[in-house]
Amino acid sequence: MIYDIIEPKDKKVPILVSIPHAGTLFPEELQDQYVPGRMAFPDDTDWFLPELYSFVSEMGITLITARYSRWVIDLNRDPDSKPLYNDGRAITGLTPDKTFFGEPLYLANSPDADEISRRKNLYYFPYHHQIAEILSGLREKYNHVLLYDAHSIRRRVPSIYSDPFPDVILGDNDGTSAHPDLIAAAWEVLASGTWSPMHNTLFRGGHITRHFGNPAKGIHALQLERSKDLYMDDTETHYHPGRAAMMQARLRNMFEKLILTLEKLNHESH
Repeated sequence: MIYDIIEPKDKKVPILVSIPHAGTLFPEELQDQYVPGRMAFPDDTDWFLPELYSFVSEMGITLITARYSRWVIDLNRDPDSKPLYNDGRAITGLTPDKTFFGEPLYLANSPDADEISRRKNLYYFPYHHQIAEILSGLREKYNHVLLYDAHSIRRRVPSIYSDPFPDVILGDNDGTSAHPDLIAAAWEVLASGTWSPMHNTLFRGGHITRHFGNPAKGIHALQLERSKDLYMDDTETHYHPGRAAMMQARLRNMFEKLILTLEKLNHESH
């Protein structure tokens, strides 16, 4: 299996949380192609996000997480490798050959067109098809459903941004991937308290958000990027239960508001 699905423990609500970058596995047939040290610790991983979001099933939310590393294939990139941004930043591709810090991933050649196509069929499209299937199932019951794509990043990645990243970045493709009320509900929580938030700045949502978000058809999509030291230790290598618990409390509050907003939208659409 290339992904894990955690079904809701409580009454199902119309929200799917996707975590495409937390996988750390490498297919056996590819393992001799990577630089061994890189494969042993795939540093561009969104570490521990499944643990951080483990509470969502208690709220009736469905969770899907990828098992394979984004270095095998990046599930949040355009399948035709169209760049997400054109502002000069370093962007890892659909099948990256370098880390965010410019370090080579492969001992020799990076994947050719045939190999990229093979990986798309084996690892990329099944994840996207599963998202589509879950959303379709939710839409059979609700007029409005939400896909929430969860990500994390090191506090400093100079190849993308010269300054430290803010605490959290909400992306909705400049307001086009979700209803304004859902965006406002998420932003109300993210912008409160002590976090330094940004909105559609630096990141406005990757391919998953842009591809699936279609408010006119009742499918809304949001992306949340967060700095890893909010729920990991200062080295950004180990889970920090205390920090994680504080973040989970805020996230729970956000999902409560999103659930209420979806209830309102669904009530109004009847």
